[in-house]
Amino acid sequence: MTLPYYMRLLCLCFATFFVVHTLSWLVVRSISATAVRVAETMSPRFSARLLFGLRMAPVGITLFLVLGFCVPSYVWLEPDISGERVGIACLLAAASGGAVWVASLLRGLVSVIRTRRYVRRYSAVTCAALTGDDASEVLVVNQATAVMAVAGVLRPRLLVSQDVMNALSEEQREAAFRHETAHSVSRDNLKRLLFLLSPDVLPFVRGYSMLERGWARLTEWAADDAAVDGNQNRALSLASALVRFAKLGVHSTPSYLLSSLVDSNADLATRVDRLLREPAYAAKPLAPLAAITRNVALVIGGVTATLLLWPESLGSVHRLLERLVR
Repeated sequence: MTLPYYMRLLCLCFATFFVVHTLSWLVVRSISATAVRVAETMSPRFSARLLFGLRMAPVGITLFLVLGFCVPSYVWLEPDISGERVGIACLLAAASGGAVWVASLLRGLVSVIRTRRYVRRYSAVTCAALTGDDASEVLVVNQATAVMAVAGVLRPRLLVSQDVMNALSEEQREAAFRHETAHSVSRDNLKRLLFLLSPDVLPFVRGYSMLERGWARLTEWAADDAAVDGNQNRALSLASALVRFAKLGVHSTPSYLLSSLVDSNADLATRVDRLLREPAYAAKPLAPLAAITRNVALVIGGVTATLLLWPESLGSVHRLLERLVR
C-alpha cells in the first residue's frame, strides 16, 4: 500500500510501538512471578511501588524509543516523497499497535465514566464528619450492598453504606477509615487508571494480570500497615473490621476506580494474619535496591544521551525503519 509522508510516519510509530512493546512484555512476563514473590518478602509500601514501576516500564520505555528515536530519525533522514509503498507486515504491526491503544483508552474512559456515575448517584446524601485526630468527611449511603471504599481519582470520596456504619464499632470504624485514607494518600485509584490506560500486548487481553494482582494485594497490605502504624490496638480493631465487613458480603467492582476495604475474600485470611502478628521483611531492602536503580538509571541516561548526540545513531534507526516498512 502506498502512503503519503506523514501517514507513513504514523504507521511506523504504531508498528514500532507494537514490536518493541511486545518484546518488552515478553521480558517483563518472564520475571513477573519472581518479582511478585520477592516483593512479598519486603515492605508492602516499597514493594507496591516496585511492581507499579515494573508494570509501567514496558509502555514507558517503548514510548521513549518511539518519540526519542523513531520520530526524529524519520523526520531528519526520510526524504519528503509524496508516496511510498508500505509492506503488509508493517501495516499489520501498525494496525495491532493502534488497536491496543484504542482498546486501552476506551477501557480507561469507560471506567472513569462508570465511577463518576457511581459517585454522583450518592452526591446528594448528607455527609457525616468524623471526629478525632483523623477527622475526615464520609459519604454515608443507603444501599443493599456493603460498601466502604475511596472512589474517584481527582476528587476521591469515601463512601460507606449505613449497614457498615452500624456493624462496626467506633474503634473499628476509625481503623477502617485510616485504611481508606492511606489509599487516598497513595493515589491508588490514579494508579488503577494508569493500568487501564496502558496498552496491553494485544487488544482486550490482560497480559499484565499477574503484576496487577500482586500490586493490588500489596497496596492493601501497605494500607493496613499505614492504618495501624505500629499500634497493636489498631491492628486488632482493623482485623475485626475486615472480618465483620466480609460477613456483610464482598462485591468486587473491577470496572470502577475504587479502593475498597475488602475487595476479595481470597486474601482476607492473609491480611488478618498479618495484622495479628508482626510481619518479618527482608532486612533493609531499600538501600541496595535504590543504589542499583540509581546506577542503572545513570547508565541508561548516559547511553541515551550519547546516542542522541551521535548523528549516526539516528541513521542506524532510520535503516531499521526502512526494513520495517518493507
